[in-house]
Amino acid sequence: MEIEVADRTNKRMKPSVEGNETTDSGIEVAKDADEENASIPVLMASEQMEAEIANIFQKMEHFTNLVSELLESGKSMLKDLSNEFEERLIQIHKEQMEKWQEEIKEVRLLDTANEEADSLLLNAKTLLQNVHGES
Repeated sequence: MEIEVADRTNKRMKPSVEGNETTDSGIEVAKDADEENASIPVLMASEQMEAEIANIFQKMEHFTNLVSELLESGKSMLKDLSNEFEERLIQIHKEQMEKWQEEIKEVRLLDTANEEADSLLLNAKTLLQNVHGES
């Protein structure tokens, strides 16, 4: 949507679109073979105004490029961080599983030692009962 700006400084006006007709109020009307588009107003603007608008468009383009670069950079950083997190979590899991496997081995060794001790005590008890029974 174009906004009509009144020229109060009497600056030289530059037509923004070639081949248009200017009405008495200073609004250009596009000359077009299509009757529907023939009455669309096109603003005339000074060269200084056009330069300012071009400058704003450059700022918009620069900002858009900056945002795009930041988005790509952020995606890359998050992807790297995600990969590092996944690798570290897998490493922690592996280390914990190894610790628990070691604990299982120790419990089995302890159980085996306890079974051997229980067997020796049972044999000693039986032997003592036999000795008491014979005397």
